Amino acid sequence: MTVEDPIELPWHVLADYRCFGCSPHNPHGIQLRFTHRGDGLRTVFRLGRAYESYPGVVHGGLLGVIADEIMGNLIVLRTGQIPFTTGMRMRYVLPVTVGGRYECVARVRDGDGQLIHTEAEIREEDGPLVATATASYRTVSLDAARARISLDAPEIARLRQALSATGPAAETPTRSALPEESHVRVD
Repeated sequence: MTVEDPIELPWHVLADYRCFGCSPHNPHGIQLRFTHRGDGLRTVFRLGRAYESYPGVVHGGLLGVIADEIMGNLIVLRTGQIPFTTGMRMRYVLPVTVGGRYECVARVRDGDGQLIHTEAEIREEDGPLVATATASYRTVSLDAARARISLDAPEIARLRQALSATGPAAETPTRSALPEESHVRVD
């Protein structure tokens, strides 16, 4: 596997955003970080007992969160627009164990002008497939999403600038200088 610096998502311009999936400011979240993987995104994660279902097994709903998070952020980075999930389907193959190291890779399958269709695979790192997901997203401009997003005018202006630096018009995504590692501490 190629190790790259994590991508700085547009949301990072918001000092206190609390996304459960990707915010470093949410102590109860899973704090995912993403790197490029071919034409898609990759994240590596390790979940502790706080995310347990059966003893020693991660709750399957968290895999849905991870898949939705990586697929949605892939669309943000590609389009510079806000994606809203319209449907998602998960297929579970093997249980995910507490403390195990896993990776999720997502890519865009296609789009029809109305919806963008994505897919993700979750695997034991360098190992077998544990789950797959497919999803559809409708993208909207920040102006259209503003009625549903709780941000003040200065935050909207910062986010607008960050979103304009992503998508098809941007040359390369901004990256931070942090090394890649698992994103959640194991309890």
